[in-house]
Amino acid sequence: MNMATQLPVVGVPCDVKQVGRLPFHAVGDKYITALSRCAGLLPVLLPVHEPPDMQAVFSLCAGIFLTGSPSNVHPDRYAGPPPRPHTELDGQRDAHTLPLIRACIEQAVPLFCVCRGFQELNVALGGSLHQHLHEVPGRFDHREDKQAELPAQYGPAHEVELVPEGFLAGLLAQEAPNRRFQVNSLHGQGIDRPAAAAQIEATAADGTIEALHIPAPAFALGVQWHPEWRCWDDPVSRRLYAAFGDAVRRRAAS
Repeated sequence: MNMATQLPVVGVPCDVKQVGRLPFHAVGDKYITALSRCAGLLPVLLPVHEPPDMQAVFSLCAGIFLTGSPSNVHPDRYAGPPPRPHTELDGQRDAHTLPLIRACIEQAVPLFCVCRGFQELNVALGGSLHQHLHEVPGRFDHREDKQAELPAQYGPAHEVELVPEGFLAGLLAQEAPNRRFQVNSLHGQGIDRPAAAAQIEATAADGTIEALHIPAPAFALGVQWHPEWRCWDDPVSRRLYAAFGDAVRRRAAS
């Protein structure tokens, strides 16, 4: 293949999952499919067995995508109370992604973060999380029905409202001209204190922060919902992935 026609590479840090008695590094297929089909990128899985070699990662990858996960950021990372028993954690991913996020922003590498990745973005820049969002007074339950079929779990759950004059309001001006649209909801944790460097871009009706933008030379966005789910069927999701793909292509070309 001619080098000029090759797809730009986007790095996707893995989860560490136990399969039988052995740990595996893994990324859900839905994320890989969305990055390929809706962003026009070549996803490359990044192992998370140690803190990343930034020079090696950025010489290979023109962008970074952080996925959702059943695991949560360890509360030690934001001075939170100890996790409850049986909370699913992934310290190897934390050790990899938090410094990687900061390096992306410092070195103008495009960054798109979803669900757990969105929470990692906030923690990496000094923010904190609610570990049990549905127990916070005034908040509703943002968790999915785990007994439901996948189309129901990933179906529209609630509305979000974009902040006027914000980055997302501009990006989605055609797809959401009234600054409101429906999103899915599959998270038990959520942002408590937003990072000082982050701009709030969208909220749910109960006040839950649903999107953050980091003013930086490169694309740096996080969303709490899951736009990867059948992104080709949803205009907002298509636009988010297309914008990220364009940013990665600009980085690759430079």
